[in-house]
Amino acid sequence: MAFGERAARVFPGGSNGNLEVGVVIKSGTGSRVKTTDGRELIDFLMGSGPMILGHAHPAVSEAVERELRNGSTFFIPAAAAIELAEMIIEAVPCAEQVRFATSGSEATAYALRAARAYRRRDKILKFEGGYHGMHDYALMSMAPNVEAPFPKSVPDSPGIPRSICDEVLIVPFNDSSTFEDVLDRHQNELAAVIIEPLQRMLPPAPGFLQSVRDATAKYEIPLIFDEVVTGFRLAYGGAQEYYGVVPDLCTLGKIVGGGFPLAAVAGRREVMAAFDPKTNAKPVLQAGTLNGNPIAARAGIATLKILQTAGTYERLNAIGTNLRSRLTEVLASKTNRAQIVGEFPVFDVFFCSTPVIDYRSSRLANQARLDAMNEEMLARGVLKGDTKFYVSLAHTDADIDETVAAFSASIDATLARIPE
Repeated sequence: MAFGERAARVFPGGSNGNLEVGVVIKSGTGSRVKTTDGRELIDFLMGSGPMILGHAHPAVSEAVERELRNGSTFFIPAAAAIELAEMIIEAVPCAEQVRFATSGSEATAYALRAARAYRRRDKILKFEGGYHGMHDYALMSMAPNVEAPFPKSVPDSPGIPRSICDEVLIVPFNDSSTFEDVLDRHQNELAAVIIEPLQRMLPPAPGFLQSVRDATAKYEIPLIFDEVVTGFRLAYGGAQEYYGVVPDLCTLGKIVGGGFPLAAVAGRREVMAAFDPKTNAKPVLQAGTLNGNPIAARAGIATLKILQTAGTYERLNAIGTNLRSRLTEVLASKTNRAQIVGEFPVFDVFFCSTPVIDYRSSRLANQARLDAMNEEMLARGVLKGDTKFYVSLAHTDADIDETVAAFSASIDATLARIPE
């Protein structure tokens, strides 16, 4: 029985809830993956972001193999976890202390819990279309199919208590005026504001992040940057370094674990003290069997050491800029109803001509064309996420050339399938 059929028998819908595109991966090396049916694909999914160095990087693999000989988990602080926390504090502007978790969803849930305890308020404010994981608070207006009046929130999944709707306020990304108005009216109810500094693919407008920082500081409301995607990707210090705006807390994941299950909450000592049982009679509870797992931590350390090397981000920028500019040229030659949106290491195609600046404007893009393009790319040997190209340091000039050729043919096929 083929692996796809076996998956359909054991997983609801044939998957674990992640991307399902009709292939099963057997292995990955560098910029490419091999499927169980013998195909080799250029990979721009990169595990949904963690594999910034490429698959099975020798330095990471060797570090993990060495650490495995020392044991796999202990449930008390491991040396590797302390070393990784020290690297995070040195790298990330807001980080004075760190708590590890296993996934980005856990990290954002714990960051919000810490902020609620610190602020002694219950409500949170998030931005429509922002992705903060799979917990109940995160799945409010992450991808709503109705345009509710701001700041009303809409649950994205069955199974979320209706009471959560009253605890989450929603505002549009890149709209300082609406944000400041809602913040002013609800300042005394809010525990925190959480934001992706690069919201999915949408860059912040000039001055927008600073306006969010200024307004939250005015009311002493903790600002949380969800940097699970942007941490160690846009720059070694993440979006905080790249955009020059420093929050009170941030969440990290993907790259920081080197491809292993690891995430973190990091931030100002004053807010992180909410976790401290030595200074709180009732500290924020946050425990997990694999928090700070030494194998994952050692993979993260090995990854960050490579990213520290001089010229690394310049090289990543060059790879991403080259791919993005060439794909843009292809689009311009074939249609005036498509554009590429994002930053140099992570971006995607939006099939529309109007500016894409927030969730509602992104919904004007033709999703059917994007889905068709992704299918056509896969048929031509290029794997990408349903909404992202993730660029890695492993992608070569040959990969870029092959991808541009596949993209050109895929756009032709897409426009033939779904004419303008």
